[in-house]
Order: sequence, then structure tokens, then C-alpha cells
Amino acid sequence: MTTDKPKSSKNQSFVPGLLIGIAVSYLFLVQYIPAINVFYQAFKKGVGPFIENLTRTDFLHAAWLTLLLAVIAIPLNTVFGLCAAWAIARHKFPGRAIVLSIIDLPFSISPVVAGLMIVLLYGRQGWFGPWLQSHDIQIIFAFPGMVLATAFVSMPFVAREVIPILEEFGKDQEEAARTLGANDWQIFWRVTLPSIRWGLLYGLILTNARAMGEFGAVSVVSGNIASRTQSLPLFVEDAYKQYETEAAFSAAVLLAFLAVVTLVLKEIIERKTQIKDVE
Repeated sequence: MTTDKPKSSKNQSFVPGLLIGIAVSYLFLVQYIPAINVFYQAFKKGVGPFIENLTRTDFLHAAWLTLLLAVIAIPLNTVFGLCAAWAIARHKFPGRAIVLSIIDLPFSISPVVAGLMIVLLYGRQGWFGPWLQSHDIQIIFAFPGMVLATAFVSMPFVAREVIPILEEFGKDQEEAARTLGANDWQIFWRVTLPSIRWGLLYGLILTNARAMGEFGAVSVVSGNIASRTQSLPLFVEDAYKQYETEAAFSAAVLLAFLAVVTLVLKEIIERKTQIKDVE
């Protein structure tokens, strides 16, 4: 006696393949084809013009400024993220949910709005504008404003990666170290930091990626002045508007390379974390 397979199972057998095909097609349309086009436009006239575009004075200044923004924003957000994570994970206090919401604020508002907020605070007509002007301090359309914008948009990553690790780690080992006579600084370096190192490094990588790739908030507060307040993403836009497409795509290739490096490091850290969890 033979039994036929239910028709429903036959009808459902093609569903996984269909879903995979839709996902792959979407990725090709949204990511792969645009990325391939960027590399094609950058190298279509050969490697020589590509290297020549990367040695332009305005490009070098934009690359240096982008690196400097990341170098300043990453330590600031690392210190803030560790302090915030420690306070939230180790203490229960009124307003804890509000603090978490404030940390997540850069995720929920547009970077352009964030840049406008900085202008309304530190611009000439802003809340602190008259005082800054009387002391000859320029924030908007200058490097300090770019640092503020970059630090704001990249603020949540370290805290958000470290908080769940600290909560999972618990207090037992820290309390044991304190019982044995260790002070808070020794506990942090010898007990807490080793337990959160992979999450912290993951947060640093994401912070660096956001800091180097930020466009909207920095565009609002910088003025986009070539060789003065122009970061690498702003250079790409400005060069493309000036019909210098090879220069724009060459800079975009460098940003794409930084993105690839970020993805590789992210994958390495995720695998290290999985190995540690298994152990």
C-alpha cells in the first residue's frame, strides 16, 4: 500500500528557494551592483588616474580630517560608553530607562536633525552663540563642530555592546576580588575589562565605521569648505557635483575598502566571541 505525499508539502518545497532568490536579487540590486559600478568608474581609465586622484591636495586633506575626527571621537565615546555601561549594568536607579533612551537617541533621529541641533546650540544665533562669539570661539563651520557631530552620531555603540555583557557577567567575580583587597581600579583592569574585551572591541569598530562614514550631521555643521572643513564623505559629494567623477569614485573606493576592513574585523570578533561562549 502506497501513500502519496501531501500536496501541501509539495507546494511548500519551492518556498525556501524562492525566498533565497528574492533576498539575493535584492542584495544584487541594492548593494552588489552599485558597489561594482563604484569600482568600475574608479578604475575605468586605469590604475594611474586612480592613484593620481588619491594624491590630490584636497583629497589628502579630507582623508586626514576624517582620520582625525575618528581619532578624537573614538576615545571620547569609549570613555563615555564604559562609564554609562557600568552605571546602567551595575546600578538600579530612577530614570535608568530614560538614560538608555538618551543613549539610543542617535539611532532614532536623522543625522541632519542632529547637525541642526548643534547649529541651534552653538551657532551665532544659538543659545551659546553670543558667549562663544564674545570669546572668539568658533564651533559651527569649523573643526570643533565636526567633532561634536561625529561624536554624537557614534555615541551609542560602545555602551550598547558592553551593557549586555556586563549584565550577563554579573558581580560575583568583582565582589570576590574586592573581598581579597583589590581596589576599584584593579578590579576594572584585571577582572571586568578581560570579560568585556570582545564586546568593547566590537563597539570600537562600529564607532570607527560610523565616525569615518558620517555625512549628514557633519555636512550641516561643517560648511563643506574644501581643504578646510571637508571630510572624505563630503569630498565624494563635492567632487561628483563638480563633475570630477573619477575623483569622487576613487574616494568612494577608499571608503568601501574601510567598510570591507570593518566587516572582516567584525566577523573575526564574532567568531572569537562564539569560541569563547563555547569554551
